Amino acid sequence: MGLIDVQKAIKDSIQTEKDAMDFYKYGAERMMEDKARQTFEILAREEYQHAESFYRIYPGDDIPSFQEFMSAPPNTESDWWKGLQNLLMQDFDERKALELAIEQEDALEKTLREMAAEIDDPEISKVYLANATSTHNHLELVEDDYKAMFGMSS
Repeated sequence: MGLIDVQKAIKDSIQTEKDAMDFYKYGAERMMEDKARQTFEILAREEYQHAESFYRIYPGDDIPSFQEFMSAPPNTESDWWKGLQNLLMQDFDERKALELAIEQEDALEKTLREMAAEIDDPEISKVYLANATSTHNHLELVEDDYKAMFGMSS
């Protein structure tokens, strides 16, 4: 991947992690079940950390302040946000919110691993792999909550 492609990939990754953070942050506010709400709050914080790890390796100068970027309103065009809005229009349902989180985390992990494999720079690839591993842990955490909430065995 050329420099501009890597720069765009990293910027897109920062945005994706912010999109996930916004999903979890706003989803947590609507959760009635304590464990699911706590999980969403934890994941919102971790998505913030993921975005920060990408920001640290971002070679561009068009994101002057990480804090400002992360506190901007949600990206209403993201799949994460559209999924949440769709749930809200249907009377927010925790089961569907958890199912959407599982689907999104699974897809994100795959994308992060693919990006890691495509990027020649070992340090940048390492950041992608670390985030993919953390994303896999998110997936497992949400799946465990889902199973516990709905009485399924692990």
